[in-house]
Amino acid sequence: MEVTKMKLKDLIKPEKNVRIHTEQQMKEFQRSVKMFGQIRPIVVDEKNVILAGNGLYDALIAIGKETADVYQYNNLTENQKKKLMIADNKIFNLGFENLETFNSFLEELQGDLDIPGFDEEILKQIVSEADDITNKISEYGILDEEEIQSMRKNAERKEEQIQRIESEQQPNQALLPMQPTSESIVDNEHEDFNKTKKFAICPNCGEKIWL
Repeated sequence: MEVTKMKLKDLIKPEKNVRIHTEQQMKEFQRSVKMFGQIRPIVVDEKNVILAGNGLYDALIAIGKETADVYQYNNLTENQKKKLMIADNKIFNLGFENLETFNSFLEELQGDLDIPGFDEEILKQIVSEADDITNKISEYGILDEEEIQSMRKNAERKEEQIQRIESEQQPNQALLPMQPTSESIVDNEHEDFNKTKKFAICPNCGEKIWL
């Protein structure tokens, strides 16, 4: 494909265009051209009538450009011209974004999210939410200091209870036989730390003594 430079004033917009360009789309076209330049040629026929690239043409005119990269067909039938116009507008709509790659690129851009075709604030929100999710996943299963201290205090209270019961017992006091049993100690806030321990019922005070 041989691309040549042509003056925009020499190009002719078709009487009918398959694509209707919105005001927002034209703004993004202009942003893209200002940021990257013309990244694809305008396609015309032998009479310089535009077959593909009408939006790009309008964007170049709007920002004051005088020339454009153009590819010219000289041997298309009228049916082929119409098919080319239809195909050019439809084929790009058939693909879809690879969201995993898309999100990866956004993260790698490290906050530089001025991208034609997208609202920068929305992209920042997407990245922010992705960071929150990533942080929550990375912290999953890790106890913070408050949770650790709470568990330690619970353990200390149980130990103090055992020591108090033992100190209150008289050396020569006859104790009724204690029947060991077991139950599951469930801490409602930390179910992952459930354990099964044996205990006995003290016949003197009725308290549980953990063995």
